[in-house]
Amino acid sequence: MGLFDKLRKKAEKPQKDTEEMIDLEKPDSSGWDAITAAFEKLYPDQKNPKHYGVLVPWELGGDDPLTGISIYETDEYYHFVTYGLSEIFEKETDDPEVSGYGMEFTYKLKRSCISPEDEDGELRCVCGILQKIARITFSNGELFCADEYIYTGQTTGVDLHQKSALTGFILVADKDADSIDTPNGRVDFVEFIGCTDDELLALKNKELTVPELYAKLGSDITDYGRSSVL
Repeated sequence: MGLFDKLRKKAEKPQKDTEEMIDLEKPDSSGWDAITAAFEKLYPDQKNPKHYGVLVPWELGGDDPLTGISIYETDEYYHFVTYGLSEIFEKETDDPEVSGYGMEFTYKLKRSCISPEDEDGELRCVCGILQKIARITFSNGELFCADEYIYTGQTTGVDLHQKSALTGFILVADKDADSIDTPNGRVDFVEFIGCTDDELLALKNKELTVPELYAKLGSDITDYGRSSVL
């Protein structure tokens, strides 16, 4: 069973959005506000994007380390951004130059590859994947940075119904969301792009690099319906 396989059932279960959750607000939200400001600059007409939070915070024993994930929308894609890998509330780490782990995850998912009836499930599935990967960072200290890839050997798709040819990811610097300086330090936005098994194997076998594969893809938007570019 692959890294992401268990997320399907979780994504299909009814969950509550943040407006129904416990109040997680802390006195100092400057780190959170800086991320929101960066994305409101990209999407100035979206002051209230879809947002998925957690019922029980990680620090209180919850399963999901990311406090929340917002989803901005265009006619072409959904743009996910996480809150929690950086210091979104008060400063806690010793390095004044870097906020927390120094990054937040992003993901662009093509709208047309999702059927309307699957929209909520697919969005929650992506959130589950991002939470799963963030959990590795929080538990083991492993960072996931631009120009790296995630290959688990699974052959089922990362989409909700596991039908896509995309089985893992490459990571790049989000070309739309520049790094930001927050009161708690710098935050880079690391974007996930879905890739096929043979594309990932080519990376694993050092037949090409992540930047070379990214150039072949020609887009940073994950399309569950695409075939391999190799």
